[in-house]
Formats: sequence, C-alpha cells, structure tokens
Amino acid sequence: MNGRLDTMPTAHLSDSRGAVVFGIVRPCSHRLTDGLKTEWMAHLCGLCLALRADHGQFARIVTNYDGLIVSVLTEAQSERTPAQRRTAGPCPLRAMRTAPVARGEGARLAAAVSLVLASAKIRDHVADGDGVLARGPVAAAARRVAGGWDRAGARSGSALGFDTAVLLEAVDRQAGLETAAGPGTPVLTVTEPTETATAAAFAHTAVLAGRPENAEPLAEAGRLFGRLAHLLDAVEDKEADAASGAWNPLTATGTSLGEARRLADDALHGIRLALRDAHFVDDKLVHVLLVHELRTSVDRAFGTVTCAHQGYGDGRPPSPGNPYQGGAPGPYGSNPYGGNPYGGGAGAPGGPGGMPPGPGGHQGRPPRRGFWAGCAVFVGLCCTCRLCCAKEYEGPWSRKKREGCCRDCDCPDCGCDC
Repeated sequence: MNGRLDTMPTAHLSDSRGAVVFGIVRPCSHRLTDGLKTEWMAHLCGLCLALRADHGQFARIVTNYDGLIVSVLTEAQSERTPAQRRTAGPCPLRAMRTAPVARGEGARLAAAVSLVLASAKIRDHVADGDGVLARGPVAAAARRVAGGWDRAGARSGSALGFDTAVLLEAVDRQAGLETAAGPGTPVLTVTEPTETATAAAFAHTAVLAGRPENAEPLAEAGRLFGRLAHLLDAVEDKEADAASGAWNPLTATGTSLGEARRLADDALHGIRLALRDAHFVDDKLVHVLLVHELRTSVDRAFGTVTCAHQGYGDGRPPSPGNPYQGGAPGPYGSNPYGGNPYGGGAGAPGGPGGMPPGPGGHQGRPPRRGFWAGCAVFVGLCCTCRLCCAKEYEGPWSRKKREGCCRDCDCPDCGCDC
C-alpha cells in the first residue's frame, strides 16, 4: 500500500490504496440552512474536543469531515436533551468564537473510530517509507504514536461497547486483497474491507441510541458509504497515481470510470433506501449529508457539477477526454451545477493537453507533503485562522485546494430533487 494521512477538518483520511477512506462529504455552507450549519459545526467541534478529552491534544489532528457522521447518526436517533450540547470556548478554527458543540457517546465513538483509522494510515506510511518516515528514528517515533492511538481507540471503543478490532482487521486484510488484485478482479473485492469497517461504525450508532432495529439498515448504509468513499478517492487520485506509479484500485483491476460511476450511483441509491428503513427522531442533517452532499461528492469526483463558488464552475469548456467535465451531460444525465477542477482526462490538469507535470513528478500539482511536514503546515493554518476563514488555502497534506469551513458564501440556494 502507498497510503497517506490527510485527516484535518477540511480534509480527509483518504487513501484509494488503504482500508478506510474518510473525508468525502465536504458540505458547502450555503446549503446548510435552517440552523444545519450550526448543527454540523457542533458535531465537527464535538469530535475534535472528544479526541482532546479522551486522547490528548495531539489526537485532534485526526479530526475529519466524515468522522462526524457517526456523531450525527447517533444524535438523530435520540431524543434531544440539553446534555447533548455544551458551549465551547474560543478556538482558532472558529475565528476565536465560542460555539455550541455536541458531546456524548456519539462524539466519543466518532473519536475512537477516527483515531484507530488514523493509526492504520501512519503504519501504512511507515511500511511504504514515505518521505521522512523512511528514516529509522522518525519511523520508530511514528510507530509509537500509532501504537498508542490503537490502544487508546480500543479503550474508548470498549467503554462504548464497540470492538475496534473489526477496524484493525479490515485494515490488515486490505494489503492482501490489493496484492492479489489484477485486471479482471471486481473492484468491489478491493473495497470490501472499507465497507466492512464503515458498516460496523454506522451500525453501532443504533446500539448507542437504544434503537437496535436500526442496526441492520444503518449497517447497509455504512457499507455503501464505505464503498463510495473508496471509489471516489480512487477516481480523484487516478491521474496522480498514474504519474507517480502508485497503486490505484481502478487501474489495477481495469475498472473504467463509467463502471465506477455506475457503482457510485447504485451506492447512492442504496444509501437513500437504507435510510428510509431506519427510524430517526430528527433526520434533517442526516438526509442533507448522506443524500444531497454525498451526491455532490460523487459529482465532484467525476468532474460533473457542484457548487460554483468553490471554483468548479469556472466557465471552461469540457475537454474531449472528459465527458463529465464542465457540466456536460454524462451517461447518467446532465448536471446543472458546473465544472470541477478534480476532473481528470484530456485537457484537464494532469491529462493530455493539460498542465505539465509539477516539480515532484505529479502532473498539474506539487507532490504531497509528508506526515510531519503536513503537521507543521496545519499548525500554521490554525494559528492564522485560514482553516476557518480563508476563501481558499492549500491542504496541509494533500496540497489540494480547500475552502475555509466558516467563510461567508453568497451563491444561490441549490434545489432539492428528493
């Protein structure tokens, strides 16, 4: 495997070669109306603070967008009580503002899951000798951090009745599946460990909420969410992986982008059906994240439309090699929102006719930072509030363009096709 750690509030634990992929749901603030933005931020901050409370200050670096969905699901199945919120003090990521934050078992479960998966990614980096982790002393220190996070996540999970061994087993099984995969291997064989891990995390939210009847439909939703996460990360990384020679599930199995899109659309439909079978007290935020925003994530990964204010609708004409770019109709219908800089293919960054390779060999963008270098950049982004308020900044690890999670947005409301 050739994994990477990219787990900040505006990024994700993301690896098309690794076991579990988090960070595909990156909601645009203008769509989170009726207090949903406040609720979403409450769960994001709640995850961050749960990591600090249970595992120490350094553990907060594994905060990620998708981890908070575990907290959202737990709360959506429960009757709201004042104990589920507390007022947190000023934070650089909130431009030094106080805010209500989620607390309780959902946030703690999200923290335990995020921590265990992050430790697995560190071990991947060490095994692959990525960047500074190729040096013995640094690799030894990273292994100690990963081991500590494994034990801490297991303790927290056990206190909540969740066995994190299912996550570790999935991570360990991934390497063997990737080694055996080749042309003709179904790509879903490679995504299975991701599906298993996310299914377990989603299902346990029903246990925490006292809704055992929800365990089966939420396990199905989690399984399909894991499939989507793995597929979308593979799609977004396909060009960069080809340039660097890294392993990619689509390339290794000979899966076309059209087939990947079909699988992604099927997973979206399955998630919607599974959520209908579950019983929620208040599912508004769940619906927005796992139906609307997840659809936007698929469109973004395949170069179809999404929110114009994020720079995806840049007015460029679609290139011949990428039928999904620029809002052009694809095989699954047209997309009304605009183009996408993540779109690959000819004429796109990194494709034939696109931008030339960067200095590190990656086409159209500089090489990813190593784990420790990314940590240093993240600290700088925190101290300058750019993670929260910047119109655009460079991801500390992936170096992809990101937007501040709390900045103002003036684009029009998007419609709902539900």
